[in-house]
Amino acid sequence: MSASAALAKEIEDVLAHGSVERRAGIVRHLTDLYLSSSERFSEDEITLFDDIFVRLTTTIEESTRALLAARLAPLTKPPPKTIRILACDDAIDVASAVLIQSEKLDDPTLVECAKTKSQEHLLAMSLRKQLSEAVTDILVERGDQQVVLSTTKNAGAKFSDKGFSILVDRSAADEALALYVGRRSDIPERLFVQLLNAASAAVRSKLEAESPHFKPDIRHIISTVTARIQRQAALHPQKLAAAQVLAESLNQAGKLNDKMLDTFARENRFEDTVAALAIMAGVPIAIVDRKLLDEFVDFLVVLARAIDLSWATTLKLFELGARHRRCTAREIDNGLSDFQNLKRQTALRILGVYRAQKMN
Repeated sequence: MSASAALAKEIEDVLAHGSVERRAGIVRHLTDLYLSSSERFSEDEITLFDDIFVRLTTTIEESTRALLAARLAPLTKPPPKTIRILACDDAIDVASAVLIQSEKLDDPTLVECAKTKSQEHLLAMSLRKQLSEAVTDILVERGDQQVVLSTTKNAGAKFSDKGFSILVDRSAADEALALYVGRRSDIPERLFVQLLNAASAAVRSKLEAESPHFKPDIRHIISTVTARIQRQAALHPQKLAAAQVLAESLNQAGKLNDKMLDTFARENRFEDTVAALAIMAGVPIAIVDRKLLDEFVDFLVVLARAIDLSWATTLKLFELGARHRRCTAREIDNGLSDFQNLKRQTALRILGVYRAQKMN
């Protein structure tokens, strides 16, 4: 019997009757053989090994699959079907080495993994040397904060206009992300300006101090945006006064309600929202404006509970706050949890303290 025939018989025997230890042993043996000769193998020989590995991966334990993945991931000629199966393994200990290291994974495989696998899988993908626009589009849309930040920091990642738009939107509530997005040399100028519009003064200052070489006119762009934001801030009291007149008119007409607040939030009408909340809560507008500046999430939870706002409208108000740099994504998550737990009677008692200040 030839060596290849003997090996084939042994594999069939292992698949049919082999113990866990024996299967692990045959995988190690085959991997050793493949690693020692893969560069010299013909396409037919690679296909033969590939088919064997594919059959074995369904029968071996996670630890053995993880070892196989770690050994195959760096190869320039890995068995293609096997490497795709390992990359999409539900166990991150198996998939991570391949997702990070293998340069032979095609975009369709990466896109499928990005759409269906865990945040840990997405984080591993974000560390690849190269990432196409098709992959980063999904990572920045579906990924959590850690995944998005890691993808943005990756110099080998390419982003589409859609991907950059998502990054800019997510940066509004995340200063660390805003900095890394602003540092990328490939961000389109119109989106860079949009990023600056939503960024805090601290972020704009840091970007200006760095003066990236890719933006020779960054100081001019930042100074222009900063000046406009300062002008808008100076107009805030006037806008707030006009908003109060509108809110009082709506209240008298019986139209100041949950639905109207939802509309204000969706249309990004911050001053109108502040005025409406103040009237609906019976608290002086100056106090509401100040409290929403100092502790947006905590105070909004109290207001929303006290005036019995719906979950959906409260969420829209949080999102409005994020767009106006009053809160972060993490604070929103905490706020929504507090909203669920805070009793309305407790919120009314807290609000009573601020309502009393009207008589002072």
